[in-house]
Amino acid sequence: MPCERKPMRYGHSEGHTDVCFDDQGKCIVTCGSDGDVRIWESLDDDDPKSINVGEKVYSVALKNGKLVTAVSNNTVQIHTFPDGEPDGILTRFTTNANHVTFNNSGSRVAAGSSDFLVKMVEVADSSQQKTLRGHDAPVLSVALDPSDEFLASSSCDGSVAVWSIESQTQVAQWKVLQKSSDVTNAKSLCRLAWQPRSGKLIAVPVDLTIQLYERNTWTHVSTLSDDLITQVVNVVVWSPCGKFLAAGTVGGNLLIWDVEAKLCIDRQKHEKGFTVCGMAWHPSGGRIAYTDTEGCLGLLEGVSSSSSTVQSSKATAAKEANDYDDLFDEDDDRMLDEDMSDSRSPVKKPIMEDEDDDDDDDLMPATGRPRNRGSFLDDDDNSQDPSSVKLDGLPEEGGSSAVLPAVAPVVSRPVYDGPMPTQPQRAFQPGSTPAHLMHRFMMWNSVGIVRGYNDDQDNAIDVEFHDTAIHHAMHLTNTLGHTMADLSQEAVLLACEGTDELASKIQCLHFSCWDTHKDWMVDLPKGEDVRALCLGQGWAAVATSALMVRLFSIGGVQKEIFSLPGAVVCMAGHGEQLLIAYHRGTGFDGEQALGVQLLQLGRKKRQVIHGEPLPLSRKSYLAWMGFSAEGTPCCVDSEGVVRLLNRTLGNTWTPVCNTRETCKSKSDHYWVVGVHENPQQLRCIPCKGARFPPTLPRPAVAVLPFNMPYCQTTTEKGQMEEQYWRSMLFHNHYGFLSSSGYEIDSESQAQAEKEQQELLMKMFALSCKLEREFRCVELAELMTHSVVTLAIRYASRSRRMALAQRLSELALEKANQLQEEEQEDEEPAYQREYRESNQMNSRQAQQENGCEEEEVEEEEYPQEEQMDAEESTETRKKFLNPFKKGGKSPEKPSPKPVSREGRVNPFKVSGAGKSSGSPAGQPRTTNVLDSMTMSRKPAAFSGLSKQSKAPVLKPLAPKPKSKTQATLLQMSASKGNSKKLEDSQSEAEKVKPAPVAATPPVLKENTENKKPKTGFQLWLEENRKSILADNPDFEEMDVIKEGMGRFRTLSAEERLNWTEKAKGDSDPKKRKREDEDEEKAAEQMESDEASAKKKKPLDSSAKLSAFAFNKE
Repeated sequence: MPCERKPMRYGHSEGHTDVCFDDQGKCIVTCGSDGDVRIWESLDDDDPKSINVGEKVYSVALKNGKLVTAVSNNTVQIHTFPDGEPDGILTRFTTNANHVTFNNSGSRVAAGSSDFLVKMVEVADSSQQKTLRGHDAPVLSVALDPSDEFLASSSCDGSVAVWSIESQTQVAQWKVLQKSSDVTNAKSLCRLAWQPRSGKLIAVPVDLTIQLYERNTWTHVSTLSDDLITQVVNVVVWSPCGKFLAAGTVGGNLLIWDVEAKLCIDRQKHEKGFTVCGMAWHPSGGRIAYTDTEGCLGLLEGVSSSSSTVQSSKATAAKEANDYDDLFDEDDDRMLDEDMSDSRSPVKKPIMEDEDDDDDDDLMPATGRPRNRGSFLDDDDNSQDPSSVKLDGLPEEGGSSAVLPAVAPVVSRPVYDGPMPTQPQRAFQPGSTPAHLMHRFMMWNSVGIVRGYNDDQDNAIDVEFHDTAIHHAMHLTNTLGHTMADLSQEAVLLACEGTDELASKIQCLHFSCWDTHKDWMVDLPKGEDVRALCLGQGWAAVATSALMVRLFSIGGVQKEIFSLPGAVVCMAGHGEQLLIAYHRGTGFDGEQALGVQLLQLGRKKRQVIHGEPLPLSRKSYLAWMGFSAEGTPCCVDSEGVVRLLNRTLGNTWTPVCNTRETCKSKSDHYWVVGVHENPQQLRCIPCKGARFPPTLPRPAVAVLPFNMPYCQTTTEKGQMEEQYWRSMLFHNHYGFLSSSGYEIDSESQAQAEKEQQELLMKMFALSCKLEREFRCVELAELMTHSVVTLAIRYASRSRRMALAQRLSELALEKANQLQEEEQEDEEPAYQREYRESNQMNSRQAQQENGCEEEEVEEEEYPQEEQMDAEESTETRKKFLNPFKKGGKSPEKPSPKPVSREGRVNPFKVSGAGKSSGSPAGQPRTTNVLDSMTMSRKPAAFSGLSKQSKAPVLKPLAPKPKSKTQATLLQMSASKGNSKKLEDSQSEAEKVKPAPVAATPPVLKENTENKKPKTGFQLWLEENRKSILADNPDFEEMDVIKEGMGRFRTLSAEERLNWTEKAKGDSDPKKRKREDEDEEKAAEQMESDEASAKKKKPLDSSAKLSAFAFNKE
């Protein structure tokens, strides 16, 4: 029956370990490179007794209540067991002792050291020592003959020697090992083992095999091997009965042989493939404990034991008497078995009476026959089992040959060689050290540190804040035995698991509470234990063993409850975000199958990540999970790979750092405590030779830079690519925070965008030098419109005209895309505001008898402010009142529908009041656009010099307006200037009342024509014919759109020149308006001249007005 491999568990920090049982087999004793010896009552013991004996422990042995250890301070120490009290130093070496072992009686200890010496020391009197000299390299292991006559040792000099203890001389030596300079460089520990009781054989691990040598003759007897072994055998250990031999390899294989049959009867594989460096067989023979170089402890249950030996020898005796194999299948031949005489089944009663029967119930049935064996009839000539033939290969104790009749069928048993399921990792708190430690960190995060102390003197919890302005340090008595904690700027959350008498409890110390009751406690239902917990902004979450997550308010109100698809691994909270990792299935071959959920717990609760798999490195587990200081989820696996959630790439996980690259040694690790995106920092604690830091002395926090694993980062191109995409990833939080309603640092965001565009421009220049023009266009697609303009200039100066032409087309596409997006964003607001304006106009149309120009102008001021801030809901609501105030003019149209060609009907209704003296069609459209142009006046810059720059800046940083509206607003002047023009118009009307009364619409249009023009208007005036020549079917709106696109493709200098021209044309009028009060006579003359010009035919004024303002 194959043995069962129990899940591995954490025992010591990473490094060499050793293991043994006590005399009764009640405890497992382990040692490790952390300097501790731990006593485990069972594999599931979560609180083993720990004895610190030095800085590092290389080997441990236990006999008769004496615990002997080989320590890194060059001594072999002795402690009492199980108390762990120091009992002196047995012996000293000049360097480290590598291995210690007891003799059978426990009266002597043998030790081998790196100073080439082997010592034999009497436990009762350590002054009685014997030193064996002869090795030329450090000693790897020692083993004492059960009869205390010989001692065997293996060394880095490649030899295995057998010494006579009495004469202190070598009696045999085999050069079978590979030479090495030190124990750390040796390919194998070469742990030797004498056969128990008789000591007739000594087992020596040699490469991929185990060599057996006979006592006294010292000749090679046999070799044990198996096809499963692919790496060097490290450790061998005999069963207490001396019939079976177990071995552990560097590759993590565990094998058990029947020595006499030379058959491998069981094969197991370490769950992660780590090197097995320590093995011990239980005194009763039913279990094997083993440890690996990662500090973990494992157990094999149900292995062959001493009772099997008893059965084997008695079954052999019966076999010799009957010459037949009486092994029947218990299930198929029960009736036949009952009819057999006791002489035919001699092993039935002895097995039931065997003292070790309790340990072997799972291994053998009550009848003493192995399960699942084929039955054979006595009269069948072929019923004789080949394994029943007496084996003469090995001499046996007592002169008889003990044979295992049940071994041969094992050969035909198929061995499963497929993927093995991985033991799921246990739940843990990110930022905490293992719970079995007496002094540990219960939480270390960006807020503070929670330490737990659980020793004979004190059982308490200390809470320390990084910023004492949040709260002063606290000392809490841990009477309930809390093992989990979390800390936020509002509270401390603690939890403990339940016992048979007490339920699992949650305790919250809400120190930011404004009332006097600052703590609350909740008991979970019976049988439900807390597995993980976390705190957020105003809430707490607890995951339990019932596969549920319970939400609480920070004040203790129970809120939502929901189920998880699997057992929780850990949780983290930040603001309104809750991140949960859980087991979504069973992993294989060392892989963990984890899923992750991300929930938003604000006013509108929603699930952002719906249980997608959490990516981890190969054969690793989740070591830390949390949020960056800016609120981005991130995780770290046991291989040191840090991953950050990329919200812009469909919530995928991007590796941003590998802490193992900065570790000096393989056993060094970094313990992550925080992640910052701005500045880009990974805050962690370096742990030398361990995965976790000690509480004392207080560990120092180191800062590691981020480095994404891009290709060819040694080249300039690879470095800039890595920097650009890292900047893009680490500044995604600006968009998330802004959409979540948080304030963001606009200067930092602008600086980040500037750095990104600079990197793109550098890569563009590099690609130009390498003549990679297609790559240049690809880079330009990532640029903003303004940087594309710089790229066009760079390409032109580099005389790459084809590239410049491609980039010009790209710039035009970007401008069009920008305007299309703006139109799509604005359309709902246009519809809504047009409907509101139309309703108000219809309600107040009957209250107004006439139309006054001043009311129109008063109405236009708030309308323009509304247009500038139409993205803001509050602004839209606030600007509805001015519409009601000025809504007395039924002819005042809503200008926004102009951007849609299908919105012409509203203008037919509302334009009647203004253009009553104008013919239908074009003049009406002109009046609508004139009123829209006037609406820009109050929001425009007060100075014409500032307003002249608007056409240059608008395409680079467009506001959320439609293309048509933005163009018209650029063409408008300031309100102050328009009002002065209207004042002069009213004065002109007083001087020349007759002609003005004759044609009032014409007068207004001519006055509008005298307003200062923008640079775009002047440019459009000169290039209008060329646009119409290229596109004869264009209407006015299409002409202006095309003109805008062409005007934006001009260089900054050209656009500035056009603006300066417009400014120069407006300066004389500006000076005239400023001096109009002092020179009224001159102003009246100018008004006369203006009146003379107005006497031109109506058609010409309509043309001029249409040139500057019409849209359709």
